Amino acid sequence: MSLPSISTKPAAAAAPAAPPESERVRARALGVTPGVFPTGRHNAITDVPEVSVGQVTLARGDDVRTGVTAIRPHPGNVFQDKVPGAVHIGNAFGKLAGSTQVAELGTIETPIVLTNTLSVGRAVDAVVGWAIQQAGNEDVRSVNALVGETNDGTLNDIRGRHVSTDDVVRAIETARGGPVTEGAVGAGTGTINFGWKGGIGTSSRLLPERFGGYIVGVLVQTNYGGLLTVDGVPVGLELGHNPFAEQARAQSTADGSCMIVVATDAPLADRNLERLAGRAVFGLGRTGSSYSNGSGDYAIAFSTAPGVRVRHGDRQPRDHTLLPNDATSPLFQAALEATEEAVYNALFMATTTTGNGTTIEAIPLDEVRRLLREYGRGM
Repeated sequence: MSLPSISTKPAAAAAPAAPPESERVRARALGVTPGVFPTGRHNAITDVPEVSVGQVTLARGDDVRTGVTAIRPHPGNVFQDKVPGAVHIGNAFGKLAGSTQVAELGTIETPIVLTNTLSVGRAVDAVVGWAIQQAGNEDVRSVNALVGETNDGTLNDIRGRHVSTDDVVRAIETARGGPVTEGAVGAGTGTINFGWKGGIGTSSRLLPERFGGYIVGVLVQTNYGGLLTVDGVPVGLELGHNPFAEQARAQSTADGSCMIVVATDAPLADRNLERLAGRAVFGLGRTGSSYSNGSGDYAIAFSTAPGVRVRHGDRQPRDHTLLPNDATSPLFQAALEATEEAVYNALFMATTTTGNGTTIEAIPLDEVRRLLREYGRGM
């Protein structure tokens, strides 16, 4: 569907030179730069000091299209040196194992693992097994593994439960800083977003020194639906991906899920981290999310600031330096911006994928460029 009145569009301007359509690019290569704050060095969650990401992609035969994405808050023993954390739920049609203890205690004590719906149990077991083997955890008898998911059953033989314990451990142990591979990789190998191929995306924002100079990084596993909007342009409507149309395309749906992980080096306790996570969920609205009945929309937020970590078993009072409420608004803006851009990166970097007897096309970047030009964006 196209908007009926062309008068709503600013006059088109000359477009910048664009890479060939066969080349998948991030949002900024199309001139899409959501918000007002600059990005970090890699424009990734790994711009937050000490945060690392590891991914295992499973693409085997005709029907295995799944994987694992692991986020480590810091390279040390996270069980012994816990980070403050929180969870915000937009719509709870999903599984986020370990979330109730995070809500109760306000800490995260394992790497965060993302995978597919029917592999959550195995991933929890793998994270627990890995954690109790870490040096210093010899006497540990309770571990709260934090594992989230989206359902990749359209492209993947999800009932086969092909993710193994070794896959989860490998994702954790190969986690690295620096650039993060995006698109149809890791836990995003078999996901679908707005009827096109979804995947893993990431982005970051660096606050100016007058706002503390903090970093906010976001990683998303996109598998949700609605009406795609890119930088205010109704791309989904223009390209015929309207799940509410009388004759909607088979894969155009408002259902689906999104997992969001937000990291920051700002000294926040769990209460304000929950507020920060909420802004990430709100950020999906900028992209056109319907937050539908069948969508599991979760955000996990944590702080890497050393001064707010919690030492396991510590029973003595501790002094913490925390950012006051009145200083959090720039962080909230950063989370909104980074979430929006992370979604675009997941879509734009994803490639057409065939699996389980179904083909899901990657969003056509030449058409996105055309629409951005027509609406006076991306220049």
